[in-house]
Amino acid sequence: MSDLTPIGGALTGPMQAPELPATPAPEGASFGDVFRKAINDTSGLQDDAKDMVAAFLRGEPVELHQVMAASEEASISLELLVQLRNKLTDAYRSIMNIQ
Repeated sequence: MSDLTPIGGALTGPMQAPELPATPAPEGASFGDVFRKAINDTSGLQDDAKDMVAAFLRGEPVELHQVMAASEEASISLELLVQLRNKLTDAYRSIMNIQ
């Protein structure tokens, strides 16, 4: 059996992907801005989680699963940010070692 399949009278390969239009580069968003936003978002998630834990401990009507979800979201966001920092540091060191 052949791997070629007829489509509209023409034969194409089985793994041929359609051509996608090129996306233009975003205007005005530098890497520093994106990184700064990621830091601010992580900080905000941690503040929200801390506030939810405090509200839960005060006995306010906050469900335990909401507290746990907010804490996990903040934790994962922080882990992602730390890993991004580590990769950037490794990349910087690699570039500095190039002769």
